[in-house]
Amino acid sequence: MDRRQQNERLREVAGIFLRLGATAFGGPAAHVALMEEEFVRRRAWVSHAEFIDLLGATQLIPGPNSTEMALHLGHRRAGLPGLVVAGLGFILPAVVLVMGAAWAYVRFGTLPAFHGLMAGAKPVLIVVVGQALWHLRKAALKTPWTAALGLAAFVASAAGIGELPVLLGAGALAVARNGVAGSRTTKPPGSLPAWIWLPGAAGSLAPAAVPFTNAGLFGVFLKIGSVLYGSGYVLLAFLRTDLVERRHWLTEGQLLDAVAVGQFTPGPVFASARFVGYLLGGATSALLATAGIFLPAFVLVAASGALVPRLRAWPPTAALMDGVNAASFALMAMVSARLALSAVTEPSMAAIGIVAAAVLFRWRVNSAWLVAAGGIAGLSIEWARRF
Repeated sequence: MDRRQQNERLREVAGIFLRLGATAFGGPAAHVALMEEEFVRRRAWVSHAEFIDLLGATQLIPGPNSTEMALHLGHRRAGLPGLVVAGLGFILPAVVLVMGAAWAYVRFGTLPAFHGLMAGAKPVLIVVVGQALWHLRKAALKTPWTAALGLAAFVASAAGIGELPVLLGAGALAVARNGVAGSRTTKPPGSLPAWIWLPGAAGSLAPAAVPFTNAGLFGVFLKIGSVLYGSGYVLLAFLRTDLVERRHWLTEGQLLDAVAVGQFTPGPVFASARFVGYLLGGATSALLATAGIFLPAFVLVAASGALVPRLRAWPPTAALMDGVNAASFALMAMVSARLALSAVTEPSMAAIGIVAAAVLFRWRVNSAWLVAAGGIAGLSIEWARRF
């Protein structure tokens, strides 16, 4: 690839991920669905099989899964520079919006009204995620065995078992079934440090308040980004332990508001780190908190991205990836089901979802813009009720 082609690809990566970062509401499952539509079906940067392999790889390393998918896709398109540009493009819109919310919170003591925006976007996201699951099903559930494994993972997740045990359990079963049960490909959950699995358990070790410093803030978020698996609710547990219980830098109410901002703004939920940093020390602290929580993802994806295709060439790791991919598909389906239960709470929201489904399946409309339209419709309905 010559320099001109590289620059063209970098501009392409930057533009697409900035747009996605500004319109990708709904959490990791919805973000992944938008990326599948954009980069598999519309642009063919990767195949469905390659996409599901990358998704499985992101599930096995700590950090924000959807951001890590952005990093992988940018790397596939334009190498290491593409990885950096994709990651920054996907994160930046959320960071800017969260910064504005933090300023308003400090200035007025409350959050901007995001409820209507999210209420309208969620029904559209259900349709988008459902379409992505339909297109990924053959790559994730290749055989009756992997389909059964996916069903078992779905049931386990519904029963309340954590994401990482489900993923590693499915991978271990797949490896064992392929006759390599003695492989050291996976690391059993029980051998991981207890503070990864029980982030709240460390809260009683340092009950005394710790003076705030920017170095300490960066260290807290660097640690969280290096070890956190799971959803925004797991992030809440880590932040509560480190910032409320151990250091007493935040109140419970401030913490809940910070996570709410991450949920209500587009892009990765981890952008709520910037809200926390701004509350504690202004713009500089916000920048350090953001850098700390996202830096491990950049490093881990850069280190592991080139290995994903090679893992397919060795039977034990290929079997592991098949199991993890089936479980990843099941977890995405479970998130979609839970989102559906919470989203369609009234006829107007159901109508938004039905219209979105009709548009999405009838025409090749970019789903990111459809999500934004759903959010605008939700805001309009909320405003109409007030007047």
